[in-house]
Amino acid sequence: MTGKVNLAGVAVVTGAGSGIGRSTALKLAGLGATVHVADISAEAAEAVAAQIGDRGRAHHIDVTDAAAVVALAERVFAEGRGVDVLHNNAGIGHAGPVEETPLEDWRRVVEINLMGVIHGVHAFVPRMLSQGRPSHIVNTASALGLMPGIDLAPYVTSKHAVVGLSESLHAELAGRGIGVTALCPGIISTAIVGESTMRGEIGASKQGTVDFYANHGTSPDVVADAVVTAIRKRRPIQPVPNSHVYPNWIAGRLSPRLGIVAARLAYRALRRQTAG
Repeated sequence: MTGKVNLAGVAVVTGAGSGIGRSTALKLAGLGATVHVADISAEAAEAVAAQIGDRGRAHHIDVTDAAAVVALAERVFAEGRGVDVLHNNAGIGHAGPVEETPLEDWRRVVEINLMGVIHGVHAFVPRMLSQGRPSHIVNTASALGLMPGIDLAPYVTSKHAVVGLSESLHAELAGRGIGVTALCPGIISTAIVGESTMRGEIGASKQGTVDFYANHGTSPDVVADAVVTAIRKRRPIQPVPNSHVYPNWIAGRLSPRLGIVAARLAYRALRRQTAG
């Protein structure tokens, strides 16, 4: 199946109450889409849907609840217009030395960042395949889904998995009309760092990291523009911004050892900037 995805059709965005999800929801609404704004915060979802207006639909949902995601898909498809864009965006951050990271942290990161995406795929893909028209799925991964990171093992694990999942789905589904993109943002000015669990020394300087992201991070509106570009060009991987992602990504592709060195250097530079 070939053809362009209708960006003025119907979109579903999880984690749409703030940050990248909010910017993407508003961007798609600006292109004419009816947007289903899903978030674990009912208040945040309602606020974004209200900002969109008549074409905004608010949904209170926890993406770790598979049955709730299926129910969301049923509600959306019950309107009879299908889904043109699905953005599995809900996620959390995490940082800290692996020896100070309890299993509860690992499970929470994987349940939200990876299983949340899987639940979206499981609930929506069969329905999207039956539509008989082109559509697109964007899964929010991270620049750290393409490279190693220091004191970030659970987060990096989840985001590498999202990249692998997205590439495999694109290979499987693109010929059947569904493009799939792994969105790989770098340092973005959102609330995710402030809401992250941080342990060890990096946790002790959390406010410095929050301030660094707020002052030096790229606007989530730039990421929303990249989402639209990825859909239009059917890109399997969409880094954003390029300057944050490509140097270390390329280093790792040239040599795994070089990629690890680059990760260590990036970690030291960030710690110098954020240490109290």
